[in-house]
Amino acid sequence: MHRVEHVMGFPVSLRVDDEHVGEETADAVFAWLREVDARFSPFRADSEVCRLDRGEIARRDVSAGLDEVLALCEEYRLATGGAFDVRLPGRGLDLCAVVKGWSVQRAAELLRAADARRFVLNAGGDVVASGGAWRVGVRELCTVLELTEGAVATSARYERGDHVVDGRTGRPATGLLSLSVVAFSLTLADREGCEVFAVDAGRNVMRTEGFPTVPAEAQAA
Repeated sequence: MHRVEHVMGFPVSLRVDDEHVGEETADAVFAWLREVDARFSPFRADSEVCRLDRGEIARRDVSAGLDEVLALCEEYRLATGGAFDVRLPGRGLDLCAVVKGWSVQRAAELLRAADARRFVLNAGGDVVASGGAWRVGVRELCTVLELTEGAVATSARYERGDHVVDGRTGRPATGLLSLSVVAFSLTLADREGCEVFAVDAGRNVMRTEGFPTVPAEAQAA
């Protein structure tokens, strides 16, 4: 089964190689992602996030999902000394940086609950894979990594321009051209213990020892 839909402002592709997993599972995955878009989008005036930002609902009254995401955002803000912040001066509450990975990881859990064993879910560069050896390419960098079980998140200036903002200054973070992180879960892809592949503004490559890069001679195989 292979399906592609445009959700949350980017293409989301799902491939499942288990014959016993039917289209109703894919329906549930995309329904969940559409629900997330409706509830968490900072661009929809009626979303739960916008209603919270306007003070129409109290923090104690938000849904369990929004409460979880807000807690994660605060954890990241404290851990980064304010470099990550969902409340930038002159802007509304924007949780997209965490919501994307969190929601895609939840979608992967829906697949596992449906007994999907071999699948890959790619949501605008955030990838969750299970079963077998999936090869994931990082655009513009001619890099391919092999993912057996886990997730990879990539953020790149060449794709979306200077969209990452330093919460301490309110200005774009331009030191890196691209950053890819491999973790057990997309929800945890911003924490310690992950494998990292980075390209700085001068196109110098840095990576951790365990980053699962496919050797150049094997990429053409």
